[in-house]
Amino acid sequence: MAETMGDHGYDYDLIVIGGGSGGLAAAKEAAKLGAKVACLDFVKPSPAGTTWGLGGTCVNVGCIPKKLMHQAGILGESFSDAKEYGWKIASEGHDWGKMVQAIGDHIGSLNFGYRTALRDNNVTYLNAYGAFVDPHTITATKKNGKVETLTADKFVIAVGGRPSYLDAPGAKECCITSDDIFSLQEAPGKTLCVGASYISLETAGFLTALGFDTTVAIRSIPLRGFDTEIAEKLVGHMERHGTTFMRDSQPSKFEKLENGKIKVTVKNTVFGSEFDAEFDTVVLAVGRYAVTEGINLGAAGVEFNPKNGKIPCVDEQSNVPHIYAIGDVLDTRQELTPVAIKAGVRLVRRVFAGAKEKMDYDLVPTTVFTPLEYGCIGMSEELAVETYGEENVEVYQSYFKPLEWTVNHEEHDGVAHREDNACYSKLITNLADGERVVGFHYVGPNAGEVTQGYAVAMKMGATKRDFDDTVGIHPTVSEEFTLLSITKRSGVDATKKGC
Repeated sequence: MAETMGDHGYDYDLIVIGGGSGGLAAAKEAAKLGAKVACLDFVKPSPAGTTWGLGGTCVNVGCIPKKLMHQAGILGESFSDAKEYGWKIASEGHDWGKMVQAIGDHIGSLNFGYRTALRDNNVTYLNAYGAFVDPHTITATKKNGKVETLTADKFVIAVGGRPSYLDAPGAKECCITSDDIFSLQEAPGKTLCVGASYISLETAGFLTALGFDTTVAIRSIPLRGFDTEIAEKLVGHMERHGTTFMRDSQPSKFEKLENGKIKVTVKNTVFGSEFDAEFDTVVLAVGRYAVTEGINLGAAGVEFNPKNGKIPCVDEQSNVPHIYAIGDVLDTRQELTPVAIKAGVRLVRRVFAGAKEKMDYDLVPTTVFTPLEYGCIGMSEELAVETYGEENVEVYQSYFKPLEWTVNHEEHDGVAHREDNACYSKLITNLADGERVVGFHYVGPNAGEVTQGYAVAMKMGATKRDFDDTVGIHPTVSEEFTLLSITKRSGVDATKKGC
């Protein structure tokens, strides 16, 4: 058995509790640096009975299957474009089961790859549920009930989060969440997505694109925390293209009917009135909570936020110096896979190799994979005004239509399949700081690919002048950001009328 790095007398130098993206990255990096490492991962079934393999939320029930189902929707919408480009094609509809099987097969290969990678990096993998006994000891409980006691000099908590359920009668009995939708064996049929989060909107978007009658119930505002103007643009586009939105609506009761459908009682949050509606599937996307409740943080003396189970940390270090946390379990940090990975790698390099680089949680780029995608970096317009004052904030904007869309003039129910000026670019600058760009927002195709590179520029302190000095690649959508000249305060029409 491998030797530990120090003379601390514990079984391991490091035990990582949680085998998601951040935990796996931290475990492998620590082992590469010579530490003796164990990684525990255990998935408790969802209320609907869904479980999955090693890799965490992103790989199994998050980013990966979501992006693939989003792509399936995009391909379906592209049939309209293909016809206008001269392709003689006809769709026979979509095979939900085939798509789920193909995505599941890919995820299965990733699960296998992660286990292999741990073995190749000499990380001890335990498919067991870890819980603290004291600050240096945990129990590891396997599926068969067998319990093993392990000790370590240091710990990284990377248990991630799970979807929340509404506190309403029938919610857990009748509804599913993002834990379940991607492996659903039967097509969902008429679906209600509850919540205004990006998870809810993304799910509703690909379900609509795949041909399902889809409704979104929104209690208050969509995409809280994102740019308000952009959020309304995304919802408006989805509404025009087939998704139904019930605003100011909160389901208060769910009931399974004899015909297999779900009767949902919906309460209007403004007027208090109620009505009933029937759906084949109800997907709850009303928030997430950190799964720290069962790991007995109190026994280790680790403080956590009782409202959401998350752990407040400084540079990923909890109030107990040798116990760290990364990823979605961190309080007030972004719940994003690349954030967890980078934080985990940098943490163990500091702990085991004396490195100095810390995780920088500012200017983290992200993308919402709604049918019309949205990429952003930095501040929303509201936050910029609140932070710097309206007089110091300049907003540059442009509406446009991608060249690839221009040959498609097909309409559905009176709405152009490819609308003019549906896409949007916005740069927010701080006039008091040489017009440094503090907010980047893009709505249109390939948002993730467009946004990623600009994150580098903004991390380097790019100004509006730097964007203006850059020559664009023509004809592309990203080129818009090198051409922005119209400001909001000017009142000039920012729509495009040519390439």
